[in-house]
Amino acid sequence: MSRLFGANHRTLQDQHDTRRIADAIESIAVHEELSDMDTAFLQSRDMFFLSTIDQDGRPTVSYKGGDPGFVKVVDSKTIAFPLFDGNGMWYSAGNVVGNAKVGMLFIDFVTPNRLRVQGEASVDPNDPLLMEFFEAQVVVRVKVTHVWPNCPRYVHRHTKVAASRYVPRAECATPLAGWKRIDLVQDALPGKDQGRAEKEGGLVTIEEWFGKVGTGAEDA
Repeated sequence: MSRLFGANHRTLQDQHDTRRIADAIESIAVHEELSDMDTAFLQSRDMFFLSTIDQDGRPTVSYKGGDPGFVKVVDSKTIAFPLFDGNGMWYSAGNVVGNAKVGMLFIDFVTPNRLRVQGEASVDPNDPLLMEFFEAQVVVRVKVTHVWPNCPRYVHRHTKVAASRYVPRAECATPLAGWKRIDLVQDALPGKDQGRAEKEGGLVTIEEWFGKVGTGAEDA
């Protein structure tokens, strides 16, 4: 019995004569623990895409970024990563609390290379790893169920220009997020951010902020 494919997959595979190759790929490439090569790749990444499922069964995908090493392989069955200050929605974390199943896609756009991980996640604000991630609010741990590499055929090659200035780093103060300077949101900001905009560059209109985003301004 397949670990990945159900009736709908089989119908499509049979329509396109790909059942044999699908089974071969599953047999050869899909594994249930992280190898040394997988571990090295994951821990070298500075970003990945996280897929979660909300309370209505709707899937969503979010971008998670940090400095290389912000994804930690605890053991061959466990991945951990921090959640830094965000937009206050706690969307991914809230989804995980309600439905532990997640998908993770790690990509190296230079080589190129990519790896898929599926598993079951949990969120713990008191995780002992919390102290290892500067300014992390919580730590997410993923119990790995399936891992497999993907063909890099359609991964466009990109060169990294610069690391985000907003990634928390112990050696420097973390700047206020650009959107937290928007005048319309000042009264809604968490207490820790109240008044910071006036001290860190001043207020901006929402139109000004979108203009910064559109032009790739560093402080967007």
